[in-house]
Amino acid sequence: MDIISFLVFLAVGALVGWLAGVIVKGRGFGVIGNIIVGVVGAVLGGFIFGLLGITTGGFLGSIVMATIGAIILLFIIGLVKKA
Repeated sequence: MDIISFLVFLAVGALVGWLAGVIVKGRGFGVIGNIIVGVVGAVLGGFIFGLLGITTGGFLGSIVMATIGAIILLFIIGLVKKA
């Protein structure tokens, strides 16, 4: 992975984390928090979409999949924090 790909990866992670944070709790988590939530959400979303047999195409499809994964991640974290 070259430096440009890595920077795009981090930027997309930050965007997805911020978007999921806005949807779930009304605000983001800061740059580092957004990146972590976005990257973990992308992995979770890819896993869940793979289990369901759903495929996404292109950049926008990847953003949607990662955002859904991040929203699920934040929902699970919210449940664990309440318990």
